[in-house]
Amino acid sequence: MEIKASMVKELRDKTGAGMMDAKKALVETDGDMDKAIELLRQKGMASADKKMGRIAAEGVVASAIEGKVGAMVEVNCETDFVAKNDDFKEFANMMAQAVVKLNPSSVDEMVKMDCPVCKKPIEEVIKEKIAKIGEKITIRRFVRYDANCCVNTYIHNGKIGVLLEAKCQNCDETLTKDICLHIASNAPEFVSREEIPASVIAEEKRIEMGKEDLANKPENIREKIVEGRVNKLMAQRCLLEQPFVKNPDLTVAQLIEGKCEIVRFERYVLGEGLEKRQDNFAEEVMNQIKG
Repeated sequence: MEIKASMVKELRDKTGAGMMDAKKALVETDGDMDKAIELLRQKGMASADKKMGRIAAEGVVASAIEGKVGAMVEVNCETDFVAKNDDFKEFANMMAQAVVKLNPSSVDEMVKMDCPVCKKPIEEVIKEKIAKIGEKITIRRFVRYDANCCVNTYIHNGKIGVLLEAKCQNCDETLTKDICLHIASNAPEFVSREEIPASVIAEEKRIEMGKEDLANKPENIREKIVEGRVNKLMAQRCLLEQPFVKNPDLTVAQLIEGKCEIVRFERYVLGEGLEKRQDNFAEEVMNQIKG
């Protein structure tokens, strides 16, 4: 099978591997992308927690909290210039507030609803913003928590957002804000080990067992080494087992012991999994010259 440059680029984007390593992996797997990713991981040339989609699209992540209800949205546009526009950021914040008040089940349902601020269908508001700003604008996704106790949020430069639901004895906003900041920084995938699906653990074991540095070791030794490696990997993915970002001497579990219980969280990274528009500046200038 012919290995095209676009295939090599895609594999590099997904794994962070070098160009020649990526090409060799594709050759060895006859162009099978998934098998090539697995091969690179087994050879230690790709990170296990590398995101499979490029973080590329522009826009902002925004959130809103009213009482015990919190929401977070991702609103996309075409350029970073527009994303920094106050009018666009105000629109994103308004959409987060709309999710809080309207409790839609999906984006498709949400855009048909009347905006609580503008008193007109949200899809009309979006069209007006597109006409004013001059770029395509979309509401990509949202999450909403109606908490029994407390909900908190943290947005980092409009690029990374966290929404957290917790049960605290005294609704400690400072503590839950710190936990949100930690989640934004350390990117856990689960609250605790109990949430990890057995299939995820089994897949990691399979990957580790196939790594070249274990090939010549006895089966029982390989099993012990793999068990230790997988245990470490799982700990890195669990919020409660991670060292707290502000004080690495404490795990998050130790930090909140007797004070707070984490119910759930959501972490958004702007544009995650979306392909970024590739502009050819020279071509754009020539098109403008030609009229």
